[in-house]
Amino acid sequence: MYNAAIWLRQVDEKTGNRTKVDWRPFVLAQANSKEAADWKAWEHPPGENNRGLLALKANLAAARQGDENLGDFRLNLLRARHEDRKDLTDIDVILDAAKDAGLDTGRLREDMEDPSLLEIIADSHIEATEKFGAFGVPTFVFPNGESAFLKMFKPTPEESVELYDTLSKMMSQWHNIGEFKRPQPPWPAVVQPS
Repeated sequence: MYNAAIWLRQVDEKTGNRTKVDWRPFVLAQANSKEAADWKAWEHPPGENNRGLLALKANLAAARQGDENLGDFRLNLLRARHEDRKDLTDIDVILDAAKDAGLDTGRLREDMEDPSLLEIIADSHIEATEKFGAFGVPTFVFPNGESAFLKMFKPTPEESVELYDTLSKMMSQWHNIGEFKRPQPPWPAVVQPS
């Protein structure tokens, strides 16, 4: 998710256009659960076995403040987790990311308490798995209903637009490609640009 978000931001910056992405909640704790079959992540508080739930609620709550700062907030959360190794079950980490993005943190905190957010998260996750076969992030779903999971490293800013155009076409139009995977090794042994 982190690499894809950075990549899409690079595409936006290079083209001067905003990529049209409707980010939807997907609960990795549910997808990767070793709990009983009837266990539902959204029915349990965020914690050790359910790390992303608070961040998902925060994203939905932040969306209520409009799109202007939402992308920065999402990126701040992803950077906090993947670059700074901060714990997204810590409300202060989430509020810092919101403040840095220019969101109203008081309103965010209040909106995060809305119980309907958990219903939205559950419905989104269930739709992703049952309708589109999602099992991880990022899974791209296109207007024609095609879906594809993409495991990647961050491309350089220079190659980001071409990669976006090529992969978008491949993932959305070429339904006869079921899987494209690099053998292990050498991937990811190749030195990656930072």
